Amino acid sequence: MRTMIRGAFGALALLPALALGAPAASAAPSPSASASGTPAPATKAGTSFLTAVNLSPNQDANVAVSTGDYLYWAFGASEGQTPTVSLSVNLAPANDRHGPQTWSVEVFDGLRRRQACTAGTQNATADQGTATLALDCTLREVRTWAEPWSGDPLPGTYYVRLSVTDVPQPDLGLASSVRLHVAAKGDSDNAQPEGGELKAPLVPPAGGGASTAKAAAPVAEEEHWYTGWFSGWNSRWYWTIGGGFLAALAGVLGYHLTRHPHGRRPGHHGTVPPQGSHHSGSYADRP
Repeated sequence: MRTMIRGAFGALALLPALALGAPAASAAPSPSASASGTPAPATKAGTSFLTAVNLSPNQDANVAVSTGDYLYWAFGASEGQTPTVSLSVNLAPANDRHGPQTWSVEVFDGLRRRQACTAGTQNATADQGTATLALDCTLREVRTWAEPWSGDPLPGTYYVRLSVTDVPQPDLGLASSVRLHVAAKGDSDNAQPEGGELKAPLVPPAGGGASTAKAAAPVAEEEHWYTGWFSGWNSRWYWTIGGGFLAALAGVLGYHLTRHPHGRRPGHHGTVPPQGSHHSGSYADRP
C-alpha cells in the first residue's frame, strides 16, 4: 500500500517537468520554410479564379490532384519581367489508365484575359505507358502601360489554370500529382519606356500576397455644373417629365404642320358670286 502511495506522489512530482518540456518540443523549427529562406511548396490548388491559391515569390506548388479537376494558382509579376510557368504532371499508374491523356495549361491576367504564350508546350498528350507529362508557357514581357484594347500583359496578378482536355471516361478521378514552378526573368530596369504609367495593378488578389505593386488611392471624379443632372434617383423623374413635355410639344407641332402645311388656316377668298351672275349671252335671258 505504501509503495502505491509513493508511486502516486512520484507521478504527481513529474507533472511540472512534463508541462515545462511540452513548450520546448513545440518550439522546434517548423518545416514550412527551408533554411535558405525559400517558402515551402504550396500543397493546395483552387478550383476557380476566386479560390486560386496565391504563390509567394520563388514559391512552388506540389499538389496531389484527381484527374479531370480544374486547378488554379495565382502569382504576381511586375513591369520588365518575363514570367515562365513550368508544370510537371505525374500521371496515375499505366495499369489503371485506359488510354492517352491530354493536359493543357493557360495563363490569364488580372482581368481574366487569356495571355498568349511566346514559347513552351501548352498542350501535351501522354500515351498510356507515359508516366510524366511536362508543360510550360512563357509570357510576353510585362509592360508598364498599355491601351485597354491591346490586351498586353501589365503589372499585377496572373492566374495559371491546369486542366485535362481529353481523357477516357473511366480515367476521370484517378490520383495524380502536379508540380508547378514560376520563374521571372528581368526586372523593372529592363522595362521599356511606354510614355505612360499604370496607376494600379490589374485586380489585386482577394487573399493578398500575389500582387507586386501597390494599389493607388482612388481619384475623385471631376464635377461640373451639369453633374447633378445625370446622377441621383430624382434625375429620372426630371427627365421623365421633360421628355413627356417635349413629346407633347412635338405632337402638337406635327399635327399643325400636317393639317395646315403652309402654316395658316384656309380662308374664304372673296365672296361666292350669286348663281348666274357671271353668265352672259343667251343663257342670261333664259327664265
